[in-house]
Amino acid sequence: MEVTTTPAIRTISVAHSPDSDDAFMFYGLATNKLETDGLRFEHTLKDIQSLNEDAKNGVYDVTAISFHAFAYVDDKYALLPHGASIGDKYGPILVSKELRKTEEIPNMKIAVPGELTSAFLALRIYNQDFEYVVVPFDEIIDYVQKGKADAGLLIHEGQLFYKQMGLSKVLDLGEWWHEKTGLPLPMGGNVIRRDLGEDLMRKVSKYLLQSIKYSMDNREDALAYAMQFARDMPTELADRFVAMWVNDLTLDYGERGREGVRRLLQEGYEKGIIPRKVDVSFVE
Repeated sequence: MEVTTTPAIRTISVAHSPDSDDAFMFYGLATNKLETDGLRFEHTLKDIQSLNEDAKNGVYDVTAISFHAFAYVDDKYALLPHGASIGDKYGPILVSKELRKTEEIPNMKIAVPGELTSAFLALRIYNQDFEYVVVPFDEIIDYVQKGKADAGLLIHEGQLFYKQMGLSKVLDLGEWWHEKTGLPLPMGGNVIRRDLGEDLMRKVSKYLLQSIKYSMDNREDALAYAMQFARDMPTELADRFVAMWVNDLTLDYGERGREGVRRLLQEGYEKGIIPRKVDVSFVE
């Protein structure tokens, strides 16, 4: 009698933030819209600061990560060639309650969203002589409004509505970075554990790319899915935010995007912020 064996299903643990851009990208996989041939994707949602810390311990097979944090885990993880949030001529915004100039940064106490965020790295490349306090990213606007800090570094939807909250722009780090380097400013990407081996890394990479494409092709549905996690944000605002951070560079970094990552980490190393040179290698 012929015995048919069902091929074993391999579970891949995937972690990303609940932010509308991340949730949007993973819509195709998270809602089982794609045929994934022997792979099962198990999703965990956590804030980026927690994911950066988890990556140091290699907790997940695939994880969203700040490029700054990647500098500490490049021995365990490789960068996937897609899924990045990269701002071309825009990026994290430093805001204040009073009108302030960039020359005042050394005298400021700044609320930042985490020491391993790329926003914090970019700000320290710009200037290292300021006092800072780590505040959850979604509480920074409130923190600055209450006068607990002189300025706050915004990495999320607050970038779009800080003016309505009575705050002023001190510096757009993406604009500054573009003037300085001519390159886009990379914020976060997706990485995969090197010990999965080349074949499995490539296979997982293929399905993650399909998920991003699926979301872009089914934008309305993907946005509706992402809105579940969007912290009571109006749909129109989430749509604008997703459009900023899920773009052509998300499907593929391209040479400019890759060079942006290399340059950011190299500058961080040269300024003594990152302890060693980083192996910026991508799964091809």
